[in-house]
Amino acid sequence: MGTRLLRALCIGLIAGSFSAGGASAAVTVIGSGSAQLCYQAADQGKLSRQAIDYCDDALSGALTSDDRAATYVNRGVLELAMTRVNAAQADFNSGLAINGNLGEAYVDRGATLIAQKKFADAIIDINKGLSLNAKQPHIAYYDRAVADEALGNLKAAYDDYRQALIVRPDFKQASDELKRFKIVEKPSGT
Repeated sequence: MGTRLLRALCIGLIAGSFSAGGASAAVTVIGSGSAQLCYQAADQGKLSRQAIDYCDDALSGALTSDDRAATYVNRGVLELAMTRVNAAQADFNSGLAINGNLGEAYVDRGATLIAQKKFADAIIDINKGLSLNAKQPHIAYYDRAVADEALGNLKAAYDDYRQALIVRPDFKQASDELKRFKIVEKPSGT
């Protein structure tokens, strides 16, 4: 867990996901009560045991299927930010079992797969999240770049870091990663 790759991923997830623009994985819950408080904590990056308790309380009560799926994903966001990878992955799986159209859940499950060094599987999930129009695609492109780079696909990684910046020009994590790359022109005829 202490590798540079995982640190970059965690920085991207925590700093990028919990920026002023909101969390990529937080799924909106309408109304009031514990499910709404869970969503707000995930969306605003309020990492605490109390935030998890809000999610737990909501999940133990009556929720619509959409709100239940969203609350699992939101709790997973909090768990992942606290580096509880297995708990986060279980929550993303639970949310997707209820609603398989949550792009954010696929992107975030991809992040758990990166943490587990299952890079090819992560790319599959992130691609699925992008195809389902995840709310903050810059996070998806960034995470996919991390996975591509770990697999040695440097061109794909570079392209995704660039795409993350096209989608969100102020995304510092992607900008920082791009600074490590050097573009070298191939001589013609090779």
